Amino acid sequence: MKILVTGGCGYKGSVLIPKLLSHGHEVIAVDMQWFGNFLPEHNHLIVLKGDVREPKQEWFQFVDAVIHLASVANDPCSDLNPKLSWEIGPLATMRLIEMAIQACVKQFIYSSSGSVYGVNESEKVVETLPLHPISDYNKTKMVTERVLLSYQHKIAIQIVRPATVCGVSPRMRLDVSVNMMTMQALENGVMTVFGGSQVRPNIHIDDITDLYLFLLTHKEHIGIFNAGFENLSILQIAQLVQQHVSAEIKITPSNDPRSYRLCADKLLSIGFTPKKNVEAAIQEIVTLYKNGALKNKAIFHNLKTMQQLGVTT
Repeated sequence: MKILVTGGCGYKGSVLIPKLLSHGHEVIAVDMQWFGNFLPEHNHLIVLKGDVREPKQEWFQFVDAVIHLASVANDPCSDLNPKLSWEIGPLATMRLIEMAIQACVKQFIYSSSGSVYGVNESEKVVETLPLHPISDYNKTKMVTERVLLSYQHKIAIQIVRPATVCGVSPRMRLDVSVNMMTMQALENGVMTVFGGSQVRPNIHIDDITDLYLFLLTHKEHIGIFNAGFENLSILQIAQLVQQHVSAEIKITPSNDPRSYRLCADKLLSIGFTPKKNVEAAIQEIVTLYKNGALKNKAIFHNLKTMQQLGVTT
């Protein structure tokens, strides 16, 4: 298959694309490359420095499927420039899906977010529950989903609502909870936990990227899928890190109300099985750091990098 991956140079794309290539697919990666390009050179890979807000019809030539990862990646980054999040989110996605349909692309996989549920105390947060997004980031994801679903009679739409991703990538992120706390413990011997009782779902980066591969080969499974397999409080994550790094936990007050669980029973019911967990992600980060293969670079922090680039209101 020929696959177009938007945001292909990002945290997930840098793990996903080598897997796609190893499965024999041809890949076109489109990315603004604000955070660099860590993709390997490959005869079946074309990397384009491009902006999804200005898509080109030639990106879609002979493409079988689109994996749409491009977005402003979290709440703090979205708050820097909410207008940018709306432009890269629903507005750009509408243009992308229309060009895909025009080019006879058969399948469109979208990376949404589990955070669209907002604050939700349900023990089983399933795909049919109402959405209560509380930030611009959450809202753009919800609206983008609805834009895509309006085209589902013309193209196979598969929407993934991932939990917070953790684990190692060539284009590392050290501003997501598990990765951030593990690096804090390794560098400072102290982890700062804001609040601690908020529950967040988690998924290993190998599992979320394997899921996109799974959906590519199971186009018949259309619709929305939660993707998160460990619902842990922020304090529980810190305590897991403590099992592998000698570090103190410092708890401070938090005004962050976000707390939700994900139930991925629907995904499990169609045959997808996760292989890794949060503890595996922590162990992998610790091993790479102690081997000198992982360092805390500014480019591994989205907010810092975007501020340096001047991507503000």
